[in-house]
Amino acid sequence: MKGRWNAMSLVELNERSKAIFRQIVETYLETGDPVGSRTISRADGIAVSPATIRNVMADLEDLGLIAAPHTSAGRVPTDFGLRLFVDGLMEVGNLTREERASIEGRCVASGRTIEEALGEATKALSGLSRCAALVMVPKRELSVRHIEFVPVGPGRALVVMVSEDGSVENRIISLPAGLPASTLVSAGNYLNARLGGRTLEGAMTSIRAELEARRAELDDLTARVVEAGLAVWSGGNDLPASLIISGTSNLLDNVQEATDLERIRLLFDELERKQDLIRLLELARDGRGVKMFIGAENNLFSLSGSSVVVSPYMNGANQIVGVLGVIGPTRLNYARIIPMVDYTAQVVSRLL
Repeated sequence: MKGRWNAMSLVELNERSKAIFRQIVETYLETGDPVGSRTISRADGIAVSPATIRNVMADLEDLGLIAAPHTSAGRVPTDFGLRLFVDGLMEVGNLTREERASIEGRCVASGRTIEEALGEATKALSGLSRCAALVMVPKRELSVRHIEFVPVGPGRALVVMVSEDGSVENRIISLPAGLPASTLVSAGNYLNARLGGRTLEGAMTSIRAELEARRAELDDLTARVVEAGLAVWSGGNDLPASLIISGTSNLLDNVQEATDLERIRLLFDELERKQDLIRLLELARDGRGVKMFIGAENNLFSLSGSSVVVSPYMNGANQIVGVLGVIGPTRLNYARIIPMVDYTAQVVSRLL
């Protein structure tokens, strides 16, 4: 039945069924408790008997929109039902003037780096949403000031790269046994002559082309050291970005049952897998606007039953460079959080 419903629309539900479904979802999102027919019958605009409501609920359950968490309980929306509600029935709210000012005030502060501003954006989001907030920070390609090969033992050398902002990164490479120290100096001199003031990514292609064409006056050993140095840097950036997460303690608020605590524990475990989370956020960079991953819609959060509401942000060239948003249990206040995430992404985009 659910498979058939996938091809259908909420428009095909009659008005009574839509009203009852809406009431179930909104009550559940507000309270976190299963919703029974008697509770629905007391709601404004539901002028039918509990028996009629139970019949409609049975139909909604057959369609896969709601489910009973345990015997003799009320009903809660499924992940599938939440998706259809958010896409088809929910009325998105507007941020208050105070909420907009709070977001702008945290993000737009003089003297902050982009990373600091993005960190403040997550703090603003987590504070207003009472959930955890996250932002994917694009990996910066800094110009290289200096690169050096330092011997650290037989057959090994440390490749030290100093960027224009003074940051230092190191990598270990393997070398042929008995390599003279002068070869490491030559390799460093060769790369410094071609990297100074350029990004590694921007210079790497031309350096490799020069090596392959053997236009450089290098002996074979020096060329091998240069190639090893380039290889270790190109292979050392598996992640295209870093991740800032704020407000994880908010996820512990309103935990009522042991099952809730277990779901939060699983979510903490999932948040620790930052590589997987970054790859998930990469999916949100395919287009503009707010995107949602509800519960089992994404394998990463299938265990904890969590939802992610995210939006990409852009740089001055109108290019999408990162993603920010909110993560928490599927019982999110989507109507409030969606415009909150959207507005924060707009503020960050203006900053960039």
